[in-house]
Amino acid sequence: EPDVTIVSGLKDMVVLEGDDVTFRCQVSHGNARDVEWKLQDVALQNNEMNEISVEKGKVHTLTLRKVTEQDIGTVTFRVGCHTSTA
Repeated sequence: EPDVTIVSGLKDMVVLEGDDVTFRCQVSHGNARDVEWKLQDVALQNNEMNEISVEKGKVHTLTLRKVTEQDIGTVTFRVGCHTSTA
């Protein structure tokens, strides 16, 4: 199985408290396994506050809903041994 790499990394975002923010990261191959999103080194799960999805098999997205001051920090996307942060 080919090594999945990050083609287009995360971009830093500035958002107002109470708004939603979406991070996108494109990988080299579809159906990548071993993918993880983190906020401030805490692994995120898909739930009512964090929407994690994949578009067209290669674009992984994380939407943080109604962000608060506690959501300030580093967002990390990891696939295999490759990471991107914003």
